[in-house]
Amino acid sequence: MVRSAKTSELPTLRSVERAAGESFRELGMDAVADDDPPSPPELRRFVDAGHAWVVDRHEQVAAYLLARVLDGCAHIEQVSVHPHHAHQRLGAALVEHLADRARRCGLPALTLTTFRHVDWNGPYYLRCGFRWLSDSEITPGLRDLRAHEAARGLDRWHRGCMRRDLT
Repeated sequence: MVRSAKTSELPTLRSVERAAGESFRELGMDAVADDDPPSPPELRRFVDAGHAWVVDRHEQVAAYLLARVLDGCAHIEQVSVHPHHAHQRLGAALVEHLADRARRCGLPALTLTTFRHVDWNGPYYLRCGFRWLSDSEITPGLRDLRAHEAARGLDRWHRGCMRRDLT
């Protein structure tokens, strides 16, 4: 079900991201919907590092996940599911795939940053076993990432850091 992304799929990953982002328009978050997906060189770095995975449906990429190691944890950079394939647990399958890989690599947790009150963000990840981090638990890398997000204007909507322990 989950497999490594291919460099030939970079345009498709960007299309999935754009389609998934449209859901934010319904919440008045047009700036999020209009935000450009990662550039092909950025995506290629994840693919080349073996940190990009996809789920296919009907021989097409329906969802993808990008990750990296941040502060000694597997950090989810992005999970996007094409709206035509929403509510099929594709995002959950990708998160579980990353959790399994992280465990095998001896990493203690998954982390991410997300919108607190968007149903398919914060509340969704709570259902996937994540918890909100208090300010004192936020690691230096997550703090830097949040500062970068704030500089991009994402703090117009309440965001936070989450963690899912793997041990």
